Amino acid sequence: TCLVNLMQIDGEGSFPCPRCGTIISPDDESEEVYQILDTKVVNDELVELVVSCRTCKTIITVTGFEQANF
Repeated sequence: TCLVNLMQIDGEGSFPCPRCGTIISPDDESEEVYQILDTKVVNDELVELVVSCRTCKTIITVTGFEQANF
């Protein structure tokens, strides 16, 4: 499992898959590029998202939502 912290990424929240480089964007709701496997919500706020890259099947845990402004 790879870990991506959105607080360490410039831009609108898109990031490359740590393994294959495919761009994973929160604006892509089609799930063609990635699949959402799990979400963790605390006090009605998303704090963690687990996705699978559809290109290389890497499991990526995404954190840093609570401070990010999308």
